[in-house]
Amino acid sequence: MTPRPRERGARGAPGRPRSRRPAVLALTLALAVTGATTGCDAAKETAGDIVSSATAAVASAAQQKMDEIKDGVNASGDVKAGPTSVDGDRTIATITATNPKDRTADYTVMVIFRDGGGNLLDTVVLTIDGVGAGTSKSGTARSNRTLGGATTAEIAQALRH
Repeated sequence: MTPRPRERGARGAPGRPRSRRPAVLALTLALAVTGATTGCDAAKETAGDIVSSATAAVASAAQQKMDEIKDGVNASGDVKAGPTSVDGDRTIATITATNPKDRTADYTVMVIFRDGGGNLLDTVVLTIDGVGAGTSKSGTARSNRTLGGATTAEIAQALRH
């Protein structure tokens, strides 16, 4: 006598009765709806993580540029950041170096852009060359990317060389 073939369920899988198909479909639909809701939150979190990682990478690259300056003297007191504004799709700030010494100097300045909550948005390095003895000279710090909302610029580090 030949054994009787097993009943085939959904998608032809042996051993699964067809009566489970509606329950499986309902469970799948419930998971999909839940996943769609939490998926948006996860996507926002992932996007935030990517921006944070990119911002940290830019800050690290800026610090490397500062570290390349040989014979630089801390000149944070010589440099001031003005208010920020928007130029095209970038945020800018006027940076002014005032040379208190008796000979011409160059300044390399690390500028940090922050949002209204104090969060780091971007970091740039600006060079202001040929600041005469006892005079001031300005340059423009321009963000690497589009920054949204109210921003401020601050001097993170300044070297006179």
